[in-house]
Amino acid sequence: MISARPRGPLRVVVTGSESTGKTTLARDLASRYATSWSPEFSRLYLERVGRPLDDFDVEPIARGQIEGEDIALRNASRVAVHDTDLLSTVVYARHYYGSCPEWIESATRERLGDLYLLCLPDVPWVADGPQRDRPEGRDELHRAFEAVLREFDAPFSRIAGEWRQRGALAEAAVESALARAAHL
Repeated sequence: MISARPRGPLRVVVTGSESTGKTTLARDLASRYATSWSPEFSRLYLERVGRPLDDFDVEPIARGQIEGEDIALRNASRVAVHDTDLLSTVVYARHYYGSCPEWIESATRERLGDLYLLCLPDVPWVADGPQRDRPEGRDELHRAFEAVLREFDAPFSRIAGEWRQRGALAEAAVESALARAAHL
């Protein structure tokens, strides 16, 4: 069984459907807060296996995602930034394979981020290899992400607009979450 995430820095997760600027935003936030960040493990995994993913890949992806998040948390300052987390694994497992292993859903609940930045699909879609396969499906996946965020009762802010506006909205959401955490 996977243990709950360690306490410590504010855990900010950049999430949403494909080609919405998650990786760029995660890197920018990590730079802004001089902290560590974890990349989206499924992208690294796909590059490593070099074949289309199937339902047997869900569990190794989840384990790799957890490992990356934990490394970033151990090395973080007051904020840890994640380019997706297990919640994305839940969304994609349900979307592509019809269900998600129970242990992953349970670990997702135990390891929920402190703030999710839900990137809206209102920027141009950019092809980026086999991990991006559904430019016409971003709105459907966006709705799935928002539904799962609500299902898991995860705190989130919508991030929309052109790139500069996205960065400003994300930073304001992080600052607000840091201020709330300081008063706890």
